[in-house]
Amino acid sequence: MQKKWSNLVNKNFNEAAFSYNESASIQKHTALKLAKICSHHTIKRGLWVDLGSGTGLLAKSLEALHPSQYVMRLDNSKKMLDQHSVNSNKQIWDLNKGLPKWSEQPNLLASSFVLHWLDHPQKQLKEWFNSLSPNGWIALAIPIKGSFPEWYEAAEQADSTCTALELPSHDSLVRVIPNQSILYNKIKIIKQTEKRATSLLKPMIKVGAHSSHKKQLSIADWRRLLSYWPVCNKDKHVSLSWSIQFLLIKR
Repeated sequence: MQKKWSNLVNKNFNEAAFSYNESASIQKHTALKLAKICSHHTIKRGLWVDLGSGTGLLAKSLEALHPSQYVMRLDNSKKMLDQHSVNSNKQIWDLNKGLPKWSEQPNLLASSFVLHWLDHPQKQLKEWFNSLSPNGWIALAIPIKGSFPEWYEAAEQADSTCTALELPSHDSLVRVIPNQSILYNKIKIIKQTEKRATSLLKPMIKVGAHSSHKKQLSIADWRRLLSYWPVCNKDKHVSLSWSIQFLLIKR
């Protein structure tokens, strides 16, 4: 079952490779913020890896803020990796298998909007931590439980299913890391607002982030759910709120 799920996730991201950047506004914002958090600390040069790099938003942001430091792009989607420049260091890899065996220990493992797609995210994060070089770092951004309250409310009102991905909780992630190693730990709420709820959900499809463990809704069920989406202001606009966990960890 997990293999089937992993294949579905990879298929959807592969198909979204060419449309990803134009619709990835939250991912772009998050990648830049995470790179800026890293820039406020002294991270030893050497092997830096963007885990689940996609089209390279985080890797590019890190390289822009750390001149002369190259970031390896690692992803399970060949089509995503094909979007990177020919000069970039790329590796195709399924993170559900753990981490590759590199010739040196990484000084930075950075990852944005990836960990929640993996089997056993908490176990994976613990392995990432244990694989670091002495004084190595993890920079992580991940949507967590508490995201999409408007979607869940609409589904409840419509007596329907919310097909959003089940996300890990903040506590379940920090629990696997020693307290003294967590140097930055903040949750940022990002609220997107549009005239229609479909405009909030379509970008998820465009970036390949629409895989769900739940049975897909019929068109009629979607229409009913969308009709119950809560209005957020007097202009009758609607919103979708993300809870993004930012973690900076030092071994």
